Amino acid sequence: MSAAKISIRFFDDREVRAVWDEQNARWWFSVQDIVAVLTSQDDYAKARNYWKYLKAKLKRENSKLVSDTTQLKLMASDGKRYLTDMLDYNGIIALGKEFPGKRANRFIEWFTYSDESIDGKSKARAYALFESSFISSIEVGTTKGLQQIHAYLFGGLYDFAGQIRQKNISKGGFQFAVSRFLGDTLKQIEAMPETTFDEIVNKYAEMNIAHPFMEGNGRSTRVWLDLMLKKRLKKCVDWSMIGKRDYMNAMMLSPTNSDILKNLLKNALTNKINSREMYLKGIDYSYYYEEND
Repeated sequence: MSAAKISIRFFDDREVRAVWDEQNARWWFSVQDIVAVLTSQDDYAKARNYWKYLKAKLKRENSKLVSDTTQLKLMASDGKRYLTDMLDYNGIIALGKEFPGKRANRFIEWFTYSDESIDGKSKARAYALFESSFISSIEVGTTKGLQQIHAYLFGGLYDFAGQIRQKNISKGGFQFAVSRFLGDTLKQIEAMPETTFDEIVNKYAEMNIAHPFMEGNGRSTRVWLDLMLKKRLKKCVDWSMIGKRDYMNAMMLSPTNSDILKNLLKNALTNKINSREMYLKGIDYSYYYEEND
């Protein structure tokens, strides 16, 4: 079985690992990750034992769930790959129903909703961007390049995909660049140099303050940032090394002090610029940053 795509989804700040099966065109999800989520268990061994016990019980009951389970190798926290029990989409919903209570219901609701939401569809496009020839034609470090990325991620999902906003917007009391002057602001940002790491991050931070789209700014500008780092420095960000709260805090502080953001990004730089897994993992984290707590 060809299992190339690796996905990481998040429920209540917990990872759920998944692998794409090209032959059968389906995602397989880590049973143990989902058991840990449903039992609120941080201890890896305890989650594994819980699944072992539940699996034996289901086997005695001749549950189809056990026969539907397959094993695939997944990367663990020690960097090694281990055979892991996996279930497909329908199997995970059936597994969720084995757990009583509101948490299981909320998980099933989240799990069934995430792929069909605007974010779910946009994320699938972000995955596809890596495979497409389009990525090499995107202008690096320009407003047009950012518009190209936004249009690719959100085309057909938002009627303003790729279009610079004409209304004022704010978030958490912070007013982004005034729409009336946005054209001039974007020209100034475009003219900023991008030859060193500091210059690139300064440019990225300014584009965040500009927030040129009505929605989808963060997801688009993180791809934009990585394309600059790849072209100029032969580096990209390993976003999985940056926690959601740390990132959000650094971005909030960046208009007055970008040092925290620079440290965060510098410590997460990698030269794996052609790694498919690194890119896909980055998209998973990028979309996770935008989820509401």
